[in-house]
Amino acid sequence: MPSNKEIADIFYEIADRLEMEDERFKVRAYRRAAETIESLPKGIEVYKDNLTQLPGIGEAIAKKIKEILETGKLGYLEKLRRQMPVDIQGLRRIEGLGPKKIKVLWEKLGIRNVEDLKKAAEQGKIRNLEGFGAKTEQDILEAIKFAQGATRFSLGLVLPLAEQLASELSKYAERVDICGSVRRMKDTIGDLDILAISTEPQKLMDVFTRLPGVAKVLLRGLTKTSIILRNGLQVDLRVVGRESYGSALQYFTGSKQHNVKLRTIAKGKGMKLSEYGLFKGDERIGGGSEEEIYKALGLEFVPPELREDRGEIEAAQQGKLPKLVCLEDIKGDLHIHSDWSDGRDSIRRLAQKCIELGYEYMGVCDHVGRLRIAGALDYNGLREQWKEIDQLNKELAPFRILKGAEVNIDKKGNIDLPEDVLKQLDIVVASIHFGFKGSEEEMTKRICKAMENPYVTCIGHPTGRMIGIRPGYALAMERVFEKARATGTLLEINSHPARLDLNDVHAKGAIEHTMLVINTDAHALEHLGFIRYGVAMARRGWCTKANLLNTYTLKDLLSFLKTPKKKRLS
Repeated sequence: MPSNKEIADIFYEIADRLEMEDERFKVRAYRRAAETIESLPKGIEVYKDNLTQLPGIGEAIAKKIKEILETGKLGYLEKLRRQMPVDIQGLRRIEGLGPKKIKVLWEKLGIRNVEDLKKAAEQGKIRNLEGFGAKTEQDILEAIKFAQGATRFSLGLVLPLAEQLASELSKYAERVDICGSVRRMKDTIGDLDILAISTEPQKLMDVFTRLPGVAKVLLRGLTKTSIILRNGLQVDLRVVGRESYGSALQYFTGSKQHNVKLRTIAKGKGMKLSEYGLFKGDERIGGGSEEEIYKALGLEFVPPELREDRGEIEAAQQGKLPKLVCLEDIKGDLHIHSDWSDGRDSIRRLAQKCIELGYEYMGVCDHVGRLRIAGALDYNGLREQWKEIDQLNKELAPFRILKGAEVNIDKKGNIDLPEDVLKQLDIVVASIHFGFKGSEEEMTKRICKAMENPYVTCIGHPTGRMIGIRPGYALAMERVFEKARATGTLLEINSHPARLDLNDVHAKGAIEHTMLVINTDAHALEHLGFIRYGVAMARRGWCTKANLLNTYTLKDLLSFLKTPKKKRLS
């Protein structure tokens, strides 16, 4: 049976193909359905008899979902593919190519896939097309090279899938845990490790090899089975005994470098540590739980997110590990897009969802200025939006909706909204949305100039990376951190799973200088759940509550925002 992600991908592809034909209403409908399906907490088959009760799922789309569940395919999509036989999903992974440009490439040059695209670019055929040019052609070649080298999967793709698999397996096991880089919450994942305790390993392995989405069984055994899913992800399931479960969980969580240091410490104490347990001679002195292993080695328990050999073992030896931020510490989300610009949902619906999440506040930061492709607002539009926010704040008190905007940083580091407008906002997120190819010096100056603006609260998605699509632009990060401190500007951890920007390494460096804020950059209700990925990056970056603005209560947040910018971090 197809997974939620596979069904969502079908509707995303339909939306892209309809966008080629400028079917705007249908495009929005299919994208919304895809977002709903992708965010479901359970397999969509559970909702089969009540599909129209889900947001964005009408009768027509419900019928198509049932067809996919029953047959594994969709006749409507196959028809669209015959009309334009291009690999739109593969081509969309190339930065800068949207449905309209893909259509032009197909109609003018007969380009069907990335291989055709690369060949045409190398032969100089793309530069002569209207709307492209020599620079675009070269950018396409660079984007192809980057995309073809990106063989890892994003955390946002793998974690929900891992949780679905673990949930299904837990029906047939005493205990199931996700391990490896997924448990450490790395931004990208090579493969997936799952650990289990089971009194019926044969039955468990039978269930595992027959799960939806299995493309190939690589290895089958009672203690280890390996499969390949249809999306190419390898998943290994291991069954171990209770007495060794803690040591196995620690071992298969990793990282390799962290484990090597632990084994060295154990050896220095006359012990031996492996996935089977912690031994002194023939005596097992630990292994049932991770906690007893760390304790026996004279260490504080090290949270999985920190196990990267970046000083966590030394800190654990001294009892100086930070108390990491957790999801429950988050009091609000300060970078949310509504249907006033390119978001899908109303401010009211977004606010109601934030209240359900237990938040005290949210920041509406729709696009403003010159980014017309994102439905950017002008000053008149902002003023109309503020009227709605004022009314909602009266209705929803004590919950507070902050008036914000996401503004563009131009190539000289200027903000494309006048200061007399900026000063009326509670939150200003300044971001780079174009011109990613500058040198390290140019891009660093651009960001630093933007931070000098007295009304810019934070820099959004500071490095501009898109996982698997494009690397971040070149920045001298230490200079950025120092400028943030000097100007009282915060840096964002953007929680969108395609961004996760700042990443963990940059977050760890940043908190030595400035404060951060974790935002989702949500463009739909479902995206508010992305906050957990941002919290994961913060935890991997050694962040505590004190390092993050949106762990503040509403009262403390407002006090912070009212403080003159240059005094905020002093």
